[in-house]
Amino acid sequence: MPVQYLSPEGMIPQTPYHHVAVGTGTRYVHVAGQVAHMPDGGPIPSDLAGQVGQALRNVRRGLQGAGAEFRDVVRLTVYVTEWEPSKMGEFMAGVESVAQEVGLPMPMPPASLIAVVQLFEPGVLVEIEATAVV
Repeated sequence: MPVQYLSPEGMIPQTPYHHVAVGTGTRYVHVAGQVAHMPDGGPIPSDLAGQVGQALRNVRRGLQGAGAEFRDVVRLTVYVTEWEPSKMGEFMAGVESVAQEVGLPMPMPPASLIAVVQLFEPGVLVEIEATAVV
């Protein structure tokens, strides 16, 4: 297994992600920020949970295209518009709704959630980047 997840003692407890990932593979896979665009070109979900779920599906598609899976991810970076802590429940509902489907380990790989004013397209609430080692 090319990735080992750790949450050393003394780091913030009970987070939905691990604090450290150690990658031992030889190839890095970088997936550019993915949003909730639908594969068939249909409208993106309007809610945060729906967009998080679809963005994770799209990240998985990118990982698989390079021969990787979520178990190979050493870092996730998530950008969310107009973030406030009260949105964490809806955000995690989106994660949990697709975690098993896409093979996302829970707790998640090390992750950062960054609040932004807006993303590149109106109506896009979340964008997710991934780095993997295989």
